[in-house]
Amino acid sequence: MDGRWSAGLLLLTALCGLQWGCAWGGEESDQRAAPLPNVVLFFVDDLGFGDVGVHGCRGYATPNIDRLAREGVELTDFYVSQPVCSASRASLLTGCYAVRVGISGALGPHSAVGLDPDETTLAEVFKSRGYATAIFGKWHLGDRPELLPLSQGFDEYYGIPYSNDMWPYHPERPGAWGDLPTLEGDRVVGYNTDQNRFTGDFTARSVDFIERHRGEPFFLYIAHPMPHVPLHASEAYRGTTERGLFGDVVSEIDASVGAVLEALERTGLDERTLLIFTSDNGPWLSYGDHAGSAGPFREGKGTTFEGGVREPFFARFPGHLPAGRRFAAPVMTIDLLPTLAGLIGAPPPERKIDGLDIWPVLERGAPSPHEALFFWYHSGSLEAVRMGDWKLHFPHAYRTMRGRAPGTGGIPGKYAQAKTGLELYDLATDPGESHDLAAEQPEVVARISALAEEMRRRLGDRLTGTKGEEIRSPRRF
Repeated sequence: MDGRWSAGLLLLTALCGLQWGCAWGGEESDQRAAPLPNVVLFFVDDLGFGDVGVHGCRGYATPNIDRLAREGVELTDFYVSQPVCSASRASLLTGCYAVRVGISGALGPHSAVGLDPDETTLAEVFKSRGYATAIFGKWHLGDRPELLPLSQGFDEYYGIPYSNDMWPYHPERPGAWGDLPTLEGDRVVGYNTDQNRFTGDFTARSVDFIERHRGEPFFLYIAHPMPHVPLHASEAYRGTTERGLFGDVVSEIDASVGAVLEALERTGLDERTLLIFTSDNGPWLSYGDHAGSAGPFREGKGTTFEGGVREPFFARFPGHLPAGRRFAAPVMTIDLLPTLAGLIGAPPPERKIDGLDIWPVLERGAPSPHEALFFWYHSGSLEAVRMGDWKLHFPHAYRTMRGRAPGTGGIPGKYAQAKTGLELYDLATDPGESHDLAAEQPEVVARISALAEEMRRRLGDRLTGTKGEEIRSPRRF
């Protein structure tokens, strides 16, 4: 087996042998008597780097998310592969750059494409080791029955099939969308559900799942649809923060984290559960007071600048990961599948993936296993590459709110269009990507450009008209 998996297997052996007394091999081995570590993964929508307490959010507090930072590990340089909903989720669940599996952008209702069920998902990795699996919240990888979570490795699903603004009450395009279904498994149980219920309902389902599966290993994927607009909070949270509705919404999401932590403690699963919290992309800046903050970073959702792709990330696993540590190795959502597979002793997917095992990064702050990370957008345009502390942008158009009036009250402002040239930034000294060093560092530009050229050959690049040799097709209809 590839050495990338060895750290996770060694940890699993130690956990089972020392803590839970499991036997390995032989007919007498019983997985139910030898519990594997549980995993809870929060993947919220449009939460920016600056939208949590430990990163300086204002007008509201996130004590439970801050607790994750205090009692676990923070990865300060954690990225999504693309700054948009469906592509980001495809990478999370497959361990691949989204372009490899043919997913881009944000899939709409009745999309003609979706995540191919032949791809191995994170849920299927856990199923291979006998885990119970569930997703509560937003799916967004295809809404046809054969593409929904129950066909992609999940035992249970309750939520919405795509973004919560794809419904008849969109502030700009109400006629563009039909009714938004709420699904139980693959069955529609309602349309245009009161979204004030969403965070609370998905939290209650998550707590119930934990309690029902306390006696067996489980993987729980909590994909809250917010703080993506439209913003909605339950009555208990509306009007409770100085930040307004955005603060109320994030406060309720924070309470969801707290409810899950309490459930793990109540069921005695706290020290047997790895809990991860992160977001699918940066803030949707055009929505102004209904949008979050990218903190010190440039731009937001819909761009490959840091504000669009660098996300808050916290991992808590008492007794197995250090507490209160911050590590700066550049890693990405593509790394979670191989890392978690290694942790539970599952085989890697048969199809090629792009992620690498980052358990050593989480455990002790080891260097990133990647020579570089690559950022595609706009249906396959390779826009940027990060290598070490260097980030190179290739010439491309992007949207910006600079010089524009932000939206208010749920009505978005209008983006301006801008262009970037071949620009190089040193993120160690210039995290805001404001001082272009391309002319001063031609060797760095050349080295990163060579890495990009090889990746273009493999996964393509719309900017240069390159067709990738390793791209796989999504499921088409």
